[in-house]
Amino acid sequence: MASNRTARDRGQSQAAPRRLLARVRDVMAESGAAEERLDHITEIIAADMVAEVCSVYVRRAGDVLELFATRGLKPSAVHNTRLNVGEGIVGDVAAKARPLALADAQAHPNFAYRPETGEEIYHSMVGVPVLRGGRVIGVIAVQNRTQRHYSDEEIETLQTVAMVLAELIAGGELISRDELMHPDSAEAKPVRLEGLRLNAGLGMGTAVLHQSDHHIEQLVGEDAEAERLRLAEAFSDMHGALDDMLGDGDMVEGGEHRDVLEAYRLIAEDAGWLRRIEEAIDTGLSAEAAVQKVQNDIRARMGQIPDPYLRERIHDLDDLAHRLTAHLLGVNGDAAESDMPPDAIVVARSMGPAQLLDFDRTRLRGLVLEEGSPTSHVAIMARALGIPVIGRVRNALAEIDNGDTVIVEADQGHVLVRPGVDALSAFSEGMRALEVQRAKYAELHGLPAQTLDGETIDLRINAGLMIDLANLEATGADGIGLFRTEIPFMVRTRFPRVDEQTELYGQVLDEAGDRPVVFRTLDIGGDKILPYWENAAEDNPAMGWRAIRMSLDRPALLRQQLRALIRAAAGRTLRVMFPMIAEVAEFDAARALLDKELAREKARGAPLPDDIHVGVMLEVPSLAFQMPALLERIDFLSVGSNDLVQFLFASDRGNPRLADRYDPLSPILLKYLKGIVDQCRDADIPVGLCGEMAGHPIDAMALLGLGFRRISVAPATVGPVKAMIRGLSLEPLVQFMEPLYDLPDHSVRERLRTYAADHGIPI
Repeated sequence: MASNRTARDRGQSQAAPRRLLARVRDVMAESGAAEERLDHITEIIAADMVAEVCSVYVRRAGDVLELFATRGLKPSAVHNTRLNVGEGIVGDVAAKARPLALADAQAHPNFAYRPETGEEIYHSMVGVPVLRGGRVIGVIAVQNRTQRHYSDEEIETLQTVAMVLAELIAGGELISRDELMHPDSAEAKPVRLEGLRLNAGLGMGTAVLHQSDHHIEQLVGEDAEAERLRLAEAFSDMHGALDDMLGDGDMVEGGEHRDVLEAYRLIAEDAGWLRRIEEAIDTGLSAEAAVQKVQNDIRARMGQIPDPYLRERIHDLDDLAHRLTAHLLGVNGDAAESDMPPDAIVVARSMGPAQLLDFDRTRLRGLVLEEGSPTSHVAIMARALGIPVIGRVRNALAEIDNGDTVIVEADQGHVLVRPGVDALSAFSEGMRALEVQRAKYAELHGLPAQTLDGETIDLRINAGLMIDLANLEATGADGIGLFRTEIPFMVRTRFPRVDEQTELYGQVLDEAGDRPVVFRTLDIGGDKILPYWENAAEDNPAMGWRAIRMSLDRPALLRQQLRALIRAAAGRTLRVMFPMIAEVAEFDAARALLDKELAREKARGAPLPDDIHVGVMLEVPSLAFQMPALLERIDFLSVGSNDLVQFLFASDRGNPRLADRYDPLSPILLKYLKGIVDQCRDADIPVGLCGEMAGHPIDAMALLGLGFRRISVAPATVGPVKAMIRGLSLEPLVQFMEPLYDLPDHSVRERLRTYAADHGIPI
């Protein structure tokens, strides 16, 4: 009986908003003027919610909320009552993009009395934002004479109606679309915009404004179960399409793709995402309208969170919502993308990494974003593809029009819109210099990474997908210094079987041929969540339950991977390393599992690898204090500079406020690494470094001066790093750096830059 009653109650609670939505939909379909329909809708809302007042405010240029329709306030207040965003209760709702329900509105500190409205006789009030694309474009306010407590169901209903009302406001009949989207549009004159370099480079082309919003015609769903089924099918299709895209051969030129698949992670990270969409469908929305409503709410809420890492995840979730909506609507790509000019500069508020891959990279010359950070996934993907990117360009979409000529000077963080003759001439000179530089890098392809005094450097690349293997030949690298095995796990909708892993690792070894490949065991957990593996949220995922910690707690997971690696390397050399090792005991436990799998395969009579090299990634600073014991147990050591730097300085590398706080070329880090290198040399254990640090020529030069002779970099940086190596004499550099380790300086970068200039070393 209880369950039947619950189901009946749920059905009744869902029926009320569905009836209201149906009435609002009918009004939306009427042929009258937009303001007449808006007036009718306010009457319907007031009647349905048994409220004396319902008012609709529309956001105008200059961050002003103008009263456009009311039922209950004085009619003369329409178009005469205006509030700034943040002013009054209505302005507070708009500023925070969140609903606000008050039993006694006049007692609220933000209450702003407007005598022309006659609202002094009304006490209780609930306001909800009207959202489109995560941006507040209006506010719906409901008021009652008595001190009424509005229920969660009433607020949810009002939010659902706001979702539908957003289409009327955005339709261009109440206010122009130009004012709505570009309230401060620029005149047709040259403009220079400032931003933050997300990826270096120089590009010029025709502006293509990228808007992620799809036009949704069917906002109300007639059959909730049918809409849920459409959602499930679109969700499955989206995963399949992403799998196909990521395996597409035209990504070969890209390089390192380690984070492009993080979009998958977000579905699991926000475990309630799909459930919340289904709940929105139950209120009467169509599947696509439900996706948009939930995403609007998530964007508005997460935009208030101070944590920059979480704010950056909005863009990836936007990407997913955009894709899911496209599958629901049967839309393939955006018009702007299909009509791309030969030389395109894409301008967007934000962008997910997979969205970047939708564009024809042969035509893409640059990317300008209103948001973004150097550690955002789209920035990392652009870095791999060699596309110059500038982020945090304020009002880029308002200042730049489709078809404008735009120059992206990413190194300086400048965006030149409608440039003059002088700027065009300077760009041409800069591009000629870049072409000369690229030609020099191409000439180095078949040459060894050897210093002027005859020291050969083992220059390898990082990889994570089969498409990355083509970069071995394209760059002339000596091997793969880091193969991130977690990425193939992240592209699947289930845990890959041992035979599937074996096939993959075998293909990697086949493609590499005689070149070495170092497989890093799974670095999942923390912020790298598999889409099919439920995991609890953590306050600090980078330092949480991840990598070897998860593998040792779930030994079957690691044993299956090691089994696959052993079988794939049968008759060949297997190089495997364990990540995030904090103490020797963890390595011993991981090595014991490897030995068990070797014994298991031997007992089966299966062929074994001819040789096995077992190593460790030094990412956790504590491991350095057990180096003597560690070096007795390992065959090689690889320093993971990305995590090591953030742990050593207690500095979250995902926080843009700390992005430039600490320099890898600090005497602190250099002295730390020097101690590691010296101990490895004395123990005759090869030591290398993989991470972003190795991909910058000046940083790589410092690493060579410390004693590193093996570095692994993103494929796109092989050319400049090799050029630096071939222009360097090691012995003078080693001597120059000796006095630097004990300096109290914040950084020795400028000293090294001066040294390179004085000695003609290309950095």
